[in-house]
Amino acid sequence: MKLLEYQAKELFSKYAIPIQKGIVIETKDGAAEKIRSAGLQFPVVIKAQVQIGGRGKAGGVKFADTVEEAADLCGQMLGMDIRGFTARELLLVEKKEIAKEWYLSIMLDRYTKSPLLIFSPLGGMDIEETARTRADKIAKVPIDPLRGVQDYVISYAMDKTGADKQYQSQLKEMAEKLYKLFFDYYTMLVEINPLAIDENGSLIALDGKVEVDDNALALLPDMSACRDKLQEDPQVVEARRVNFLFIPVEEAGDIGVMSNGSGMLMSCIDLITKKGMQIHAALDLGGGATAERIAEAVRIMLSRPRIKTVFICIFGGITRCDEVARGAVIAMSQNAALGKQLILRMEGTNKDEAAKIVAASELPITVAEGIPNSVEAIYRLHRG
Repeated sequence: MKLLEYQAKELFSKYAIPIQKGIVIETKDGAAEKIRSAGLQFPVVIKAQVQIGGRGKAGGVKFADTVEEAADLCGQMLGMDIRGFTARELLLVEKKEIAKEWYLSIMLDRYTKSPLLIFSPLGGMDIEETARTRADKIAKVPIDPLRGVQDYVISYAMDKTGADKQYQSQLKEMAEKLYKLFFDYYTMLVEINPLAIDENGSLIALDGKVEVDDNALALLPDMSACRDKLQEDPQVVEARRVNFLFIPVEEAGDIGVMSNGSGMLMSCIDLITKKGMQIHAALDLGGGATAERIAEAVRIMLSRPRIKTVFICIFGGITRCDEVARGAVIAMSQNAALGKQLILRMEGTNKDEAAKIVAASELPITVAEGIPNSVEAIYRLHRG
């Protein structure tokens, strides 16, 4: 889960990482009064809160010198489209005079199987370009999870990149706080960009990015509340409410794949794409699904306008094949007007009974033997 900037900064503040004073504006009505009552010093920066980078270049960052100007800009920016995301909230912060812009992050590195500290004295909007063209200005240092951020980690990062070492103690303190946040909130990434040096020679987080592991949200009630404010695919939210995992794949795809297990789901996707077809979305049913839950999962898939064919691949153990068949029949009969096809591959408990249920329904449901035959059936439908 990718947090919005103001949500990330709320976490920074919790860990005593310096940030600018600011407020969040959600509605145009009363914006001037709210800005005035916040006691912000002008000029201020107005930043659209969207889960995507490059918002500054897309018009999502503005500056204001007065309350009236800020309120007017809020009216213009709320609801604007930022690279496919709608700006529903704005963050207003006091503009800082800065001497330098650095970059600092800690991420989970699957290669070293440890947290990885990344530092550059050339932070800001063009950090990706810096990584491509000035590799000497990017330091990546694995952190021993048992020892944490040691002096040598910061010293190496600054020596490698040629950063001014008069700020070494401040940078180490900042990295230690970021590292604690990284572990406490089960994050995949915590990033400060830019990490600025202000006119007083102090480090301050001007922008922030935090990505929390979805699997840990049950342990983080405050993060679950944050998720409700994020812009997510409607089917992702709908599926999550009934404990399914819905994954949008290719916007141009027209096949939906469902299975009771991520491994089988990925295998099905691989075989289908090797035949030159595209997957629009995937859904993991988990185990023990009843007919009612199967019907709900199929309904979610059928509700995607681009999907023409739904492929259900089930190994019936905890999830019985007859329950799957009943659920598929319920969903297809309720959505018959959509004119969509369903391919059903089942193996395991009550398989024969399931096939009889499907045959008696006379619905556009094809029962296939084995995954390869199922993929061929999908291919024939699409070619036809």
